[in-house]
Parts: sequence; structure tokens; C-alpha cells
Amino acid sequence: MRVNSTAVAQLGPFRTSVVKIAVGLTTAVLGSAAAAAGLVSQRWSARIAHLWGRICLWMIGVRVAVEGLGRIEDDRRYVIMVNHESSLDILVLLTALPPSVELRFLAKQSLFKIPFLGWAMTSAGFIPVNREDRSTAAATLKQTLDEVERGGSPLVFPEETWTTNGRLLPFARGGFLVALKSGLPILPIGLEGSRLVLPPGEGVIRPRRVTVRIGEPIATSGVGVSRLRELMQLTRSRVDRLRGPAGHVPDAEGDDSPVEGL
Repeated sequence: MRVNSTAVAQLGPFRTSVVKIAVGLTTAVLGSAAAAAGLVSQRWSARIAHLWGRICLWMIGVRVAVEGLGRIEDDRRYVIMVNHESSLDILVLLTALPPSVELRFLAKQSLFKIPFLGWAMTSAGFIPVNREDRSTAAATLKQTLDEVERGGSPLVFPEETWTTNGRLLPFARGGFLVALKSGLPILPIGLEGSRLVLPPGEGVIRPRRVTVRIGEPIATSGVGVSRLRELMQLTRSRVDRLRGPAGHVPDAEGDDSPVEGL
């Protein structure tokens, strides 16, 4: 779907509210359809989710540009690592990545409690993460590895929350343990622009283009846990470069500790 390139720079509060209502109604309809389809096949559920993302972004006024799509090999699984800029990121990634990549988003547990949306996420094999109770980390890791065995490619936001100032936040190690235990390559992806569509603290939508840059896969087969920190630093560096210049803020001087978390 294409959006008029002359879209206004900012929607007013009323038009923003109308768009949010339209997105909510679309989520109710297609979320129910995806949940029902998931009872038969997760692939059908994923295709409906892909359609849901495209329609919602069209209504919001977001144009998605994808670079490096050829780096994704058909029928190959990955652990996908992406920077996190806004609540639009899931929609953008559902639209940008082909349905043949059987995505299994790791998402905060509270999203699964939202009617329609949560039902669709569960049926599509998405994995809830309880960030308030770290004692659940082992169970989450097992569930993620089970989805890998079923043919899924886990998608992780290693920052675990949105950046509010444009700086790439420290990475948590959970997704990297999935990569090391499964032997799947890490696919680094950089998002540029979604933070500017919904600026933090503002109640309006700013239609614009969002770019998704897909990097070269990082091999993990044969890499031991002793090299975990090195792997995290390499991945964070790749994702940081893939984010591009718009909305990007370099790390503060002297901030050389890119790893943190579980």
C-alpha cells in the first residue's frame, strides 16, 4: 500500500484520535481473524498479522522502506535483534519482513492482556516476557527455544524498552542466550524514523517514512558462552550503524558499557 508523499507533517489532536480509533477497530477485526486462523495454522495467522500491519501503517501515514531484504535466506531461521523506538515497531516489522519469516516476537506480558491484540499474539506464537519478575527468565528461554524447534525465528528488542532520547540503550543478554543455545545466526536490523512518528510525550502523529535496514547475519554456531559479551558488543555496534542518521544520537562520551540486563 502506498501513502501520498505529500502527507501533512503533523496530524492535529482530532485527526490523531480518529486514526487511533480506526486502528483500534482494525485490530479488533483482524486480531479476531488472526486468533481464529491460529487454531488451524500459525502461518495463516502470520499472514493476517502482516496485512494488519500494512493497513494500520497506511492509516497512520507511515511509508516503510526496506534495505537489505536479500540478506534473508528463504527457509532459514534467525534470532532477529532490532533497536526499539516506539509502539509502531511491531507494525513496521510485520510489514517489512515477509510472512515466510515465521516471526516470534518476544513482547512484554501486558500486551497479551489486551483483547483482540493479545489473542492474535498468542495464536501467532508470540512469547510473553515478564520484565518485572526475572525469575521467569528460564521459562521464557525454554518457550523461545521450543518455538525455534517449531520453525520460528525469535525477534528480540534487546533494549527491552523504547529509547526516549535517540541513544541506543544497553542490551540485555536473554536473546543472545537463545542464539547461542540454538546455534541460529543473529540477524541485526536497524529501525530509523519510527520514534519521530510518535515522539515521546506528544499526543499527535507525524506521518513520515520509516526505514528498516537489514544487516549481514552474525554466525553463532560454535561460539561459547565465554564470548557472550563480545557477541553482544558486536551486535549492538551493527544495530547502531544500521539505525542511520535520522533521530540518531551517539552514545555519551565515555559510555563504553553496552551490555546490561538479565
